[in-house]
Amino acid sequence: MSLSGIFPIDKWSFTTQSILSILSDEEYSFLIGRQGEQRYHKGEIVFREGVVPYGIFFIHQGKVKKYKVDPSGREQIIYVANNGELIGYHAVLSEERYPDFAAAMEESVISFIPKDDFLTVLNNSPIFANRLLKSLSHEYSVLANNISVFAQRTAIERLSIALIVMREKFKIETPPGKEIIIEISRNDLANIAGIAKENVIRLLKELKSESIIQTEGRKIWVTDLEKLIARSNYK
Repeated sequence: MSLSGIFPIDKWSFTTQSILSILSDEEYSFLIGRQGEQRYHKGEIVFREGVVPYGIFFIHQGKVKKYKVDPSGREQIIYVANNGELIGYHAVLSEERYPDFAAAMEESVISFIPKDDFLTVLNNSPIFANRLLKSLSHEYSVLANNISVFAQRTAIERLSIALIVMREKFKIETPPGKEIIIEISRNDLANIAGIAKENVIRLLKELKSESIIQTEGRKIWVTDLEKLIARSNYK
């Protein structure tokens, strides 16, 4: 089921996938094609907050969470990046250290793109630079929306929104006609929604009792998307 017209998913997703689509074959090959690929296991760190950036990262396969860690050690997941997305370029562009952590949420294949290669393409392609600027502006809107919505929502509304957004993330890699399965730890789901793990477990049972979702271990199926959107109370 599509979210078109019933939930504004564009307010929750970045757009770096579309940025790369405007590169010429030569530019894409220079930026992505000639870089080596590295496999990251679930939980493995891609980059750390406070480290000087020497380049950016392209996700060929898998999902990467970007997150902050508070003084007590608890994570707050800011964004989940999918295959086809770039991460780490904010620090390169601002000439600052990485502002957050990034870690693989599942088995992932990622390329490291040296800073000089990224800046070469950026400086030689006005179209790419313009699209990246638009993407950065959109990302600000996404983060502002995230902060505003989650600051004012109840726990069940936050969790419902998190499930809707994650369903779209997993939908991208699901073949047409196949059931969309959200496979995520309860800790990560809690850190996305900004609520305690115990509340996530309790609220998932509540949604399951209402026939809105089904669960099996880490796996979650949304069986009634319209009811889940209604529970999110988000328009």
